[in-house]
Amino acid sequence: MSERTTAAGARAGLVADTALALLAERGMRGLTHRAVDEAAGLPQGSTSNVARTRQALLELAVRRLADREERVLALHELPGPDDGADAVLDALALATHRALTRNRELTLARYELALEATRRPELRAHFDAAGARFRDRLTALAAALGSTSPARHALTLTAWADGLLFSCVAGSYHAGVPSLSDVRADLREIVEGMLGTRPS
Repeated sequence: MSERTTAAGARAGLVADTALALLAERGMRGLTHRAVDEAAGLPQGSTSNVARTRQALLELAVRRLADREERVLALHELPGPDDGADAVLDALALATHRALTRNRELTLARYELALEATRRPELRAHFDAAGARFRDRLTALAAALGSTSPARHALTLTAWADGLLFSCVAGSYHAGVPSLSDVRADLREIVEGMLGTRPS
């Protein structure tokens, strides 16, 4: 990989990360090419060179969000069903708690992008494609754990996590964050109901 390619990739990463930070701090109206240049300490016009249109900037932010959230959730590190449901619960609870605490900024940025995607069909496709990697992994995991309806149960788990995140990051429970043990207890109850048995 050439130095020019490496530099271009680093610049695109900086622009994307700054865009996400601005979305969390200022909302969708605060995200402009000029604002990204200023917040990132880049010469004027740098962001336009990376993402010429607003749509391109939003798509860049969505891709970066998916990459960063994948690292937060550490899907590649999730234990398999052979490790037992308890190990899976531990990993899912830890990932959810990380999103509630150390990665609140990313969660806020995701809400901004999700709402914008409801108004921009062209962004919707990118947002859904980015989210598919999480949905597919969770569906496969539910099936491996013995779910009789993996897709429905994956949706239930996602809805629970999204509801918890919204309530504690932007909703009426924003002043308090549940402990890791509380998050795990909730997950355990949900999974027990899904599987019709107590995880072991």
